[in-house]
Amino acid sequence: MKKLILVVLTIFFLTESCNNLDLEPLDRVTENTFYKTKADFDGAIFASYASIQKFWGLSTETLGERGEYWKLSLATSDDVVADDLTSDQRSRNLDNLLFDPFDVPFQALYSMIYEGIYRANLVIDKLDDENELSEEQKGQLEAEAKFLRAWFHFQAMKMWGTPPLVTEVLRDLSGLAQPNATQEALFAQILSDFNDAANGLPEGWDDANLGRATAWAAKAYVGKVNVWQADWPAAIAAFEDVIQNGPYMLMGNYEDVFAFNNENNAESIFEIQFGGPFSDDNLWVFDDIHSEAFKATQGIARTNQLDAGNGAPGGKNGWLAPSQDLLDAYEPGDLRREVTLYQEGDMYYTTNPYEEIPYDPTWSSSNLTMAKYRGARNVVPENHAPHGQADFNNERWLRLAELKLLYAEALIEQGRQGEALIQVNDIRRRAGLADLADAGNVTEALRQEKRIELALEPHRWFDITRWGIGAEVFGDRWEDRLNLFPFPQSEIDRSAGVLQQNPGY
Repeated sequence: MKKLILVVLTIFFLTESCNNLDLEPLDRVTENTFYKTKADFDGAIFASYASIQKFWGLSTETLGERGEYWKLSLATSDDVVADDLTSDQRSRNLDNLLFDPFDVPFQALYSMIYEGIYRANLVIDKLDDENELSEEQKGQLEAEAKFLRAWFHFQAMKMWGTPPLVTEVLRDLSGLAQPNATQEALFAQILSDFNDAANGLPEGWDDANLGRATAWAAKAYVGKVNVWQADWPAAIAAFEDVIQNGPYMLMGNYEDVFAFNNENNAESIFEIQFGGPFSDDNLWVFDDIHSEAFKATQGIARTNQLDAGNGAPGGKNGWLAPSQDLLDAYEPGDLRREVTLYQEGDMYYTTNPYEEIPYDPTWSSSNLTMAKYRGARNVVPENHAPHGQADFNNERWLRLAELKLLYAEALIEQGRQGEALIQVNDIRRRAGLADLADAGNVTEALRQEKRIELALEPHRWFDITRWGIGAEVFGDRWEDRLNLFPFPQSEIDRSAGVLQQNPGY
């Protein structure tokens, strides 16, 4: 992100220093000539979305990223282990709760998040310049940029607690370093941006723009952020609006939620788009992880990194594997198990070559392999690059099932356990499980249901830290400092101490 800012700042500084010449390069697009048309601004807003895709991206040119968000959100949790047979050292460190400020995952996610914020701020900044946009178009683009700015800040706050709050394009070379923000300031700005987005975005998009944030997605995030803030009445109000008036419904079959041929389905509230097949149809992608435009960001390396390794067909890495603890958490007859993880007795589906064979538990040190986003519906040629190392299936980031469980949590906190059980039982019935008949330990029932429903999605670690159950989950391995990730030491060094490290690191 700082490299990008410095490039822009250098252009700005040189332009201001030499303004008596009043010259513009004739062989390239510049900041002063680009932000004119609706297509220009769409491209700029898509660049901010593309920073989300990079969470799972691969690079040999920047920090050597290898799907770092899987490691930060999955390897840290009790649902996943870094496979002893195949995984890299970064995954093992995080699995062992060894959080080092010098490690690549923290550096990579920090830079991707603030790159996304910078790109969103740049769109807002340029809307007031001379351009061809109508007032309606300006309002919608500002709302979309605010959604993204809020989304990125929310992710940063969940990871680091008091990350910098950046709401403008920084053009003063002496003011690039930003201090930690307070939780109060972060919550206020994030909610303000999401509320503005809810008021300015459309309720839906045409097929050519599927995946762009909607007013309903913004309202859903207003509810979710208020859960993190423990403002239960505000969360309930937002969730009830989305559940009762929004366009969403639970899919009838759990497998349907994650199927390649069912992207942007009726349960999905916000979904990370990955294009395909062959990927020139993905508006979000700018191919900016590498300098060469080889289209790697137009897919996601699930198959390369998460499919079984250790001699399994297809030659994949299998770095992260479901834990035995997760398998043990499933109730008998839960239909979600076979969609979520492979175990002995299952049929395994692989690419390159595409085949169906019995799963061999020796392919994984936990005897388990991830099946969510995989299986017969997803391991098909149309969903994969020709080399078989990347697939195009979107990441369902926020969906109605999670929203209903967040709503149930808010209801419980307000003493409305019976109403909360209705939401929990909606989820259980789809899984083929019996309703919970009473409101005994409904908090424990909710937490169990949320773990299973969202297994191997990027939520469990942040629930553990928000609920304050780290010691309960990890025992003697737990330290309270782990509730927050360390800020990258590289960012603290660049800031000359303006950015302060989290306690214990």
